[in-house]
Amino acid sequence: MKQNLGRYLGRPGRSLTRRLIWLAAAWIVVALLVTGLVLTSQFQESGLRRLGGVNNNTIDELVVAASVRDGQVVVPQIEDSRTKALLSGKYWAVAERNADGDLVVIARSTSLWDSEMPIPASLTERVAEVAGGTVSYNAVGPNNGEPLRVAASQKQLPGREQPVVFIAALNRSNIDSDTRQFATLTWAALGLLGVGLMAAVFFQVRIGLRPLYELGQEIGDVRKGRATRITQDYPVEIAPLAEQLNKLLDHNQEVVERQRTHVGNLAHALKTPLSVMLAETEGQSGTLPEIVRRQSELMRGQVDHHLRRARAAARAQGSGERTAVAEVLDEMAVMLERVFQSKGVEIDWRAPDELMFRGERQDLQEMVGNLLENACLWSKRRVKVSAGAWGWGRLLLVIEDDGPGLPEDRRDEVLKRGTRLDEDVPGTGLGLSIVDELTRAYEGRLTLGDSDMGGLKAMLELPAAES
Repeated sequence: MKQNLGRYLGRPGRSLTRRLIWLAAAWIVVALLVTGLVLTSQFQESGLRRLGGVNNNTIDELVVAASVRDGQVVVPQIEDSRTKALLSGKYWAVAERNADGDLVVIARSTSLWDSEMPIPASLTERVAEVAGGTVSYNAVGPNNGEPLRVAASQKQLPGREQPVVFIAALNRSNIDSDTRQFATLTWAALGLLGVGLMAAVFFQVRIGLRPLYELGQEIGDVRKGRATRITQDYPVEIAPLAEQLNKLLDHNQEVVERQRTHVGNLAHALKTPLSVMLAETEGQSGTLPEIVRRQSELMRGQVDHHLRRARAAARAQGSGERTAVAEVLDEMAVMLERVFQSKGVEIDWRAPDELMFRGERQDLQEMVGNLLENACLWSKRRVKVSAGAWGWGRLLLVIEDDGPGLPEDRRDEVLKRGTRLDEDVPGTGLGLSIVDELTRAYEGRLTLGDSDMGGLKAMLELPAAES
């Protein structure tokens, strides 16, 4: 599951899928947050407006009931059972300004008992600014700190020059409780909606971009040698890309074939004159024929070496040969054990059947054959070969022998063309050089070291193909 998610989400900043999903997620989160805040706020405001309407009705009743006698405001208890019950949660008061400009309560409801109506210091200026309108605010009531919604309005009574401020208050605990419950349900619903939208976006992007993943898989199959062309039918948006990739593959294959043809023509053109020169010196004695034979053999070896390298480079750039390592090792071991039968050489090799070299069989035979022949040549009797996967997309071949080994200061030297470990041992000195050149052509590496068997250990790192 984690691998599938990693495949579809990709790396941060580099994945189109991740970018689309995160952009959609950001928009969904912002939209749901704004929606939740607006809905909760509007629900609360609706409840407070209802309380405000009740408070305004109470103020209107107080204004109607109030009268002025001898310059004093008289306000009787209005006919409202809640305002007559002690600490009922519904209160009213009437106030006027004193000499300092502060509001002083001159009448109040029975429900307040001996408590004071909460009046903020700024209320005098606020009610004066609205000129007969209503000012609303939240406050704390006398009954155990109950939350109140308060409304205040400044009115001018007949027969009195100084205005009077009428104040009404209601317990808003039910509104606050309903708002919290509404907010909880709203955020839960929006959360579920957000999860559903995110899942829908994920699957929409996954399904929408699936052709791109399939195209990438096909390209990988071509690169690994499982296919030679892009074969699936793709949507019109990416069909031109698949078509251009096929044209590029065709062009690369054409270039490789052309290189192989040129290499073959060059090999024929060079080897024929050399063969003629060698034929002409056959049976002749003397210094000059001997020099010609020796130099011609050397030239032919060099030509073979460079042509082999050119062919390997062309193959390495091609798309996709796959060679079973175990088959090549078995073939080479059987052949070399027969060649060195008189010496009694035993080749012990191990390799998984599914291990594949990403390259041509002939090149792997050349590399393994040269290394095995060198090991058999210098071993006492035993040669050991092991092969296996080595990291992502790589394989490692290790060839060891029980011979005399090779000093560390000579290991780089023997990889040069024409260098021989011992002039008394037959050979051209090109074996390890050929292996090194072919390995480099496949972007691999040849390393020489000490074997636990006492001789030389050759480690060959090459590209691997998936089984």
